[in-house]
Amino acid sequence: MARNKKTMDGNNAVAHVSYAFTDVAAIYPITPSSVMADETDKYATAGRKNLFGREVQVTEMQSEGGAAGAVHGSLSAGALTTTYTRLA
Repeated sequence: MARNKKTMDGNNAVAHVSYAFTDVAAIYPITPSSVMADETDKYATAGRKNLFGREVQVTEMQSEGGAAGAVHGSLSAGALTTTYTRLA
């Protein structure tokens, strides 16, 4: 079986791989992580499925704190959850 190869930068690679393993994405686009959040949102809007055959539920939050809280609640409920933020 031939493998499809794709050239991309690090942000796109992270979005591509993390989307595959995510049920819920709580995003707060902030530089330099905006590309990852934007790509994840595009995948979900296009109806792309994750590895489990489900569309990822993407919610854009109003702050980094809101994204962190959404991740905590989602993980506590048992969902595979992703967020993207910058390092301080």
